[in-house]
Amino acid sequence: MKDWSVVRDNAPAQDEAPAPEAPSFGKRVLGWLTEVLLVVVGAIIIAALLRTFVGQMFLIPSGSMENTIHEQDRVLVAKFGGFQRGDVVVFEDPGEWLAPSQKPTNPVQIGLEFIGVLPSSSTEHLIKRVIGMPGDHVLLNDEGQIEVNGQPLDESAYLFTLDGVQVAPATVPFDIIVPADHIFVMGDHRNASNDSRCRLADVSQNPGQSAFVPMDKVVGSAVAIVAPLDRLSTFNLPATFTTVPDPVEPAPERPELIHVESGC
Repeated sequence: MKDWSVVRDNAPAQDEAPAPEAPSFGKRVLGWLTEVLLVVVGAIIIAALLRTFVGQMFLIPSGSMENTIHEQDRVLVAKFGGFQRGDVVVFEDPGEWLAPSQKPTNPVQIGLEFIGVLPSSSTEHLIKRVIGMPGDHVLLNDEGQIEVNGQPLDESAYLFTLDGVQVAPATVPFDIIVPADHIFVMGDHRNASNDSRCRLADVSQNPGQSAFVPMDKVVGSAVAIVAPLDRLSTFNLPATFTTVPDPVEPAPERPELIHVESGC
């Protein structure tokens, strides 16, 4: 009988698998381009998400916030964490605060602004300092100071100064209470800022309503000047706002105009 447990020396060898064929140059280039495309698309998606939910850069078109912020500064605005009295905020035009202007039409510029590579050159946003929150009683007192909830503000840390002379906090008397879900804002260069003061006497709709910015129009608070490099700095809450008490009464549904006069 044959012993089948013994492997015969002269058994034919099994067929060997052929060596894998090296990819052609064209396939290698296509693979490289695919990887680059995926990286670029991923980066764009991440940048767009950061711009939408985290922060956005804005190009400042005017001097209404000097000397705190100069014209042509690039400012980083945080879209999380909220804001408080004394913060500098960027907000959408709440209604005819700005004159009509032409929007950018360059698709490359629009795309780079959208993903946050370029600062937003939007002409539909403004930047001001929050002076009054909902329910705050804001007025110009007899000493020429802005007063919030009975606390006079020392605004010397941020009001515009030229050759040692500081602009007045305001020149036209007013006495108001900020309505619910709105804020009262002013520029640091009071002589060059078309802000809440200037609309208190507007009676085209509800008296004084157009002077107050709806809180849902606020994009976020400014956290830093990021360009030009010699202007690099961060924003801090002025000390004078830390001692302002909260309002004693709930915010009214409509603005309360105790005393207003035309002009800024």
